[in-house]
Amino acid sequence: MSTNAKPTNPMKVITGADTRWSYASVWEPKSINGGTPKYSVSLIVPKSDRATVQKIKAAIEAAYKEGETKLKGNGKTVPPLSSLKTPLRDGDIDRPDDTAYEDAYFINANSSTAPGIVDADCNPVLDRSDVYSGVYGRASINFYAFNSNGNRGIACGLQNL
Repeated sequence: MSTNAKPTNPMKVITGADTRWSYASVWEPKSINGGTPKYSVSLIVPKSDRATVQKIKAAIEAAYKEGETKLKGNGKTVPPLSSLKTPLRDGDIDRPDDTAYEDAYFINANSSTAPGIVDADCNPVLDRSDVYSGVYGRASINFYAFNSNGNRGIACGLQNL
């Protein structure tokens, strides 16, 4: 192996190009229920994009393993992943009345810092009208464990669009 090879982060995923962006607050942070303002987007991933779905599931598992100490908290054992909140949700179950989520999974990703927003050639997008809810594109996201105010699970951070 080359010494110049970049180490891979098993908790980072770049979605497929068929990912649809919904509820995109990526230019200005928004506050939800009086909380800290954040940049956010709901990423709709078609169930047919098995490669992206598998990468997301593997990243959630990696975040669980990496965050076992945090998830354990003051308890004696780490709760099973199946009992924790995870960001990958089924649109057919959680949003049955919204056709945009039909036959798709979705992930709500957010960040306290502005995401990088680039075009297909990785040039910064300057025209805000080019990026809006409903547009399709890749997203760079990372998964991490959290244990805060009695809630614990795996969350999704937004890096780049």
